[in-house]
Amino acid sequence: MAAQKGKDLLLKVDSDGLGNFTTVAGLRSRTLAFNTESVDVTDAESAGHWRELLGGAGVKSARVTGAGIFKDAASDEIIRGLFFNSAIRNWQVVVPDFGTIAGAMHISSFELTGRHDGEVGFELALESAGELTFQAA
Repeated sequence: MAAQKGKDLLLKVDSDGLGNFTTVAGLRSRTLAFNTESVDVTDAESAGHWRELLGGAGVKSARVTGAGIFKDAASDEIIRGLFFNSAIRNWQVVVPDFGTIAGAMHISSFELTGRHDGEVGFELALESAGELTFQAA
């Protein structure tokens, strides 16, 4: 994958629960991280006493973080409503020339920030809440 502009990575939410995706407005930074827990099966007879892991086991998860500004009341309302209702909704992370990661996620953190001489900003974190899919670009 060649170098990409960070601004082209999009975070979209199923805004009405009916499959209509809306880009989360004003994101200035975004991060997508995948994780998996290891299952240690090391025992007294492990070669050289090196740790052994069980392939294909463990729990997979993903975390998406973003920070930016709300550009309109609609995007503000969507995020706020999902957070305060503890709603799990389908999200998409679109990475240009790579693909789209999609699936159910939950807003695990929502912060508002502001300076006396600047705009109100927000930070949010999403945690996967089910199987995620990948569709190549």
